[in-house]
Amino acid sequence: MQSISVPTIVVLTISCTLARDVKLNQQWNLWKEAHNKHYSNAEEHLRRAIWENNLKIVEQHNVQADLGIHTYWLGMNKYADLGVDEFVKILDGFNSKMQEQRRQSYQTFTSDPNVELPDTVDWRKKGDVVPVKNQGQCGACWAFSAVGSIESAYAIKTGKLVSLSEQQLVDCSGTYGNMGCNGGLMDQAFEYVIGVGGIETEDSYPYEAIDKRCVFNTSKVVVKVCGFIDIRSKDEAALQQAVATIGPISVAIDASHSSFQLYKRGGMYFSSLLISYYHFTRFV
Repeated sequence: MQSISVPTIVVLTISCTLARDVKLNQQWNLWKEAHNKHYSNAEEHLRRAIWENNLKIVEQHNVQADLGIHTYWLGMNKYADLGVDEFVKILDGFNSKMQEQRRQSYQTFTSDPNVELPDTVDWRKKGDVVPVKNQGQCGACWAFSAVGSIESAYAIKTGKLVSLSEQQLVDCSGTYGNMGCNGGLMDQAFEYVIGVGGIETEDSYPYEAIDKRCVFNTSKVVVKVCGFIDIRSKDEAALQQAVATIGPISVAIDASHSSFQLYKRGGMYFSSLLISYYHFTRFV
């Protein structure tokens, strides 16, 4: 059994008509098949209209990306039939009142200007990041962010990459202030794992994307956490150093834009509109 210290940052409305462009029928049908989409007749009209609107956004953005105006490209992924507000509701695990009511402040990480940092870091290439998971229709991004950081910290320390249980946090950390699929905070997730003595694997306590009765089994614990530290919001120097010298970091980001919803590939994702925290993830 290994103990690890995990750093973290705690930090539909759509206008469209229901008229359809018949020239897009084949593309629409192929997209539905690719993403296993099925609708009632009434819903199909709405989803098609939103999809066509998003297709215009993707095409216009990618023309600009090809010209070098943007550093990333968009695509018609499985969220392309959703308005931005709907997309945010799926991802949103951030509860502002919960953030304001946090029971205590925590030790803060500060950057050291004398530390020389590499130009790039990608912990995935080192084999220390579990493949991307899907939170489904459950606002448990806080649990995925926290668990992901624990997984990577454990891998960096032991050389063993193990997928851990988000469902345990969803079901069992309510007494630490989290609200399952209705939101939570990574700090409170780490507090819970410390308090109960560890976390199970994904295999022993699999994710189901719903709130369920807690069935945590202490005999199945595989990783313990001994502590964590925060990084001040918007302190990019500290974040850069923490990612480079410690490992993947839990972060809060603004995911309330179509450019995030429809992101496909490319360099650094950036939007001048980023103003609020709606989604928890990790920097790796």
